[in-house]
Formats: sequence, structure tokens, C-alpha cells
Amino acid sequence: MAASTNARNARVRKFVTRRGVELQFTELGFGGAPLGNLYRPMTEKEARVMLEAVWASGCRYFDTAPLYGLGLSETRLNGLLRPKPRASYLISTKVGRLLDLCKPHERSRPDAFFETPSRRERFDYSYDGVMRSLEFSLERLGLDQVDIVFGHDVDVFTHGSKEAADARIKEFMTGGYRALDELRASGAIKAIGAGINEWDVAERLARAGDFDVFLLAGRYTLLEQGALTSFLPLCEEKKIAVVIGGPFNSGILATGVKADAHYDYGRAPDEVKERVRRIQNICKSFKVRLPEAALRFPLGHPSVVSVIAGAQRASEARRNAAMMNAKLPAALWRALKAEKLVREDAPTPR
Repeated sequence: MAASTNARNARVRKFVTRRGVELQFTELGFGGAPLGNLYRPMTEKEARVMLEAVWASGCRYFDTAPLYGLGLSETRLNGLLRPKPRASYLISTKVGRLLDLCKPHERSRPDAFFETPSRRERFDYSYDGVMRSLEFSLERLGLDQVDIVFGHDVDVFTHGSKEAADARIKEFMTGGYRALDELRASGAIKAIGAGINEWDVAERLARAGDFDVFLLAGRYTLLEQGALTSFLPLCEEKKIAVVIGGPFNSGILATGVKADAHYDYGRAPDEVKERVRRIQNICKSFKVRLPEAALRFPLGHPSVVSVIAGAQRASEARRNAAMMNAKLPAALWRALKAEKLVREDAPTPR
């Protein structure tokens, strides 16, 4: 992976796939979950203004999924990206869920995604299910091709038990993975991977198949670096790119410690709050804001090509871009390691 800077001062990391295709990731990517009215409804005008701010910031990597707003995220990205020159951006979406028409009161995840189409998610990691999912995504996006396709959420967090996750992994590797591999071989897509909430599951997949890139959500952050144990070294060895999602661990690394701080999609436990408080105090001693350090930290690892952060408002998109460009002192990382708040073997940004 090589880094460079484009005309808009957005740093770019280049990666060559298994098939020899070069992909250019902006170090700051855009995570499309908020476009699906995650936790609060967003008007069409708000969504478009926010997306225009993301584009103006220089971000050119967009990640989405059918799950996000039950198709709404992909549909809203259509309006921004379809008129743009296709070579000017990178886009990934995900497979593993099909969206079935249902009655309004039967729609999936009404407590997470608001004012969405009346659809129910149905897990399907089979060969045919993955092919159908990608076809529907292309229709919603209004595109002829997406660059990267991730198998979505074949993990314990999503399916509730190791046994259930094992069954989904088997379904994916014997069916959906084969579909993605064929699409990659034909040139219909450029790269394949998986979007996972658990680094050990990502490692299992990396050993089982020939993947280009993984999207790891919330498991390699300023707060936790367990992925350094074996997954990230494996990615270096196999020349697999890694995109980091959830750099703020569901909120606490963005907001800092407060009564209702969120961690891993729920209320932060006291031990997490205490660790974050210590990290925050060290950041403050170097006149660095906690979210600035959180956003930059994962990019210290040579396998990481992008960190994706969502935004619900144009101001948040501009803030994310400004934080990504902040200059952070090397002494900050040394201090965090000295206090054993960051692993000693963690590569840090330059």
C-alpha cells in the first residue's frame, strides 16, 4: 500500500488486488449507515447536502449495504454518485441479506433505522442469494458495477452464537464466496472481502479463502488492538488490505466519557469509561482532541487503507475531514504506550 495526496489534500492509499487491479482508497472513507436513517430520520435534502459536503472534502471511498435503511442508503448514494465520472470514486457494498417486501409494522430494525421502506431482512449467503443481492444493489445504486463486495456479518455478534455463525460461514464459503470469486474473475467486480464485527472471524475467513480486503468494524481502534495478535500480521503476510469501520467504538471515542457514552452499540461499562478517561487525559496534555487521535490511529498500520466514519450532517462531514488532516505529535503515541493504553507493538501514524 502506497500513500499519496490528491489535489483536494485528501490522502490516498493505493492497493493492488489479487487480479492486479489498482484501487485508490482515500484515507478517510464514508460509512453509509447514517444515510439509512440510523438512530434518527434524515430528510432527502439533509442527506444530499451532507453527501455534497463529503464529496467536497475530497472523500472518494464510499461504503454502503442493503441493511442500511433497508435499501435507503444505497438509493440516496445513487443521486450523488451516478452523475459522477465512474473512475473518480471507489464504492463497496455488501451481500448476505435480501430485502423482502412486508407490511409496515413488520419491517426490520425499527428501533435502529427510522422511516425506511417496508422491508424485512432475510439472511442468505448462498450462491444464488449473493448474486441476487448484488443485482438488487446495482439497481438501487443506479450503477453498472461496484468495485468491492463484502460478505456481510458472518459473525457471532450478528447471529447470536458460535454455532449459528459457523453455519453462516459454511454457507458463505461454499456458496456466496464462490459467486464473488467468479464475479471477480470475470471482471464484474474488482475485489472481494467480508465486513465483520470480530477480528477472529475475519482471520478465519482470510485463512479459508482468497480475499482482497476486509472491513473490520470497531475491533482495531485507539481503545482496543486485539486484532494485532494474529489477524493483522496475517493480512500483512498475505497482502490483504483492511478498512477500519467504527473507529469511535460506537461513540465513546468521539464524545469522550459522559453518563450516556456508547460503546459497541450499547452503554459503555465503567471499565471502558475509565480506560477512555485515561486516554483522553493524555490526549489533552498534548492539546489533541480524543476523536482526532481515534480517527488517525488505525492508519498507522501498513495494511490499513482507509478509516470510514459516518456523518449525519454536513458539519460532521467537514469536521471528520478536518480531524483527519490534523497534525498529531509522535510523542502522543509514545505516551499512550508508556501508560499501556496502546499496545507496544501497535504501529502508529507518522
